[in-house]
Amino acid sequence: MQSYVLVNFFIYVLINAFTPGPGNILALNTVTNYGWKKGKSLFFGIFTGYYSVQTICAVFIHGVSSLLPNILGIMKYVGAAYILWLAIHIAMSKASEGETEKSASFLKGFMLQFVNVKIYMLGITAMTGYITAYSTSFPVLLGFELIIATIGVIATVTWIGLGIMIQRVYLIYFRIINIILAVILLECAYSMIK
Repeated sequence: MQSYVLVNFFIYVLINAFTPGPGNILALNTVTNYGWKKGKSLFFGIFTGYYSVQTICAVFIHGVSSLLPNILGIMKYVGAAYILWLAIHIAMSKASEGETEKSASFLKGFMLQFVNVKIYMLGITAMTGYITAYSTSFPVLLGFELIIATIGVIATVTWIGLGIMIQRVYLIYFRIINIILAVILLECAYSMIK
């Protein structure tokens, strides 16, 4: 695998993991409202859900590559289109503050990840755009999906750890941050299809 492919894979994963999404916003909002101790079970639910969803993505991609090997080439273009949409969405989005959660349970954090389309798309797009051209073996796919989940957990921990500070900085500079992230994502989409 060429080094620029891995670099673009990690850029794409990092941008997706660290940008606001349901898990990050819920974690930020929970730590802000309840603190670490009261929110701890919700955070562990988010983390466990992230690993579970990425494992499902690895199984899905491996199954598709075994049963319909030509579909992965098409999925690469679908993934690039999704990244393009994501770049436009990030560039055009406005800062928002998460809704207040009434309870911070493990199940709530865990189940959130199963309806979090962002992390499904991240897992499938990153794999089909960068990895499956080099390997479709299940151990390789699972390994990269677990890397994605680990980066996602690190991102969520960052949102938890920095709490209000990130929210304030993001709310002040969200337009500049979003445009920079969108431009970097456009390069990632281009690199997938060139």
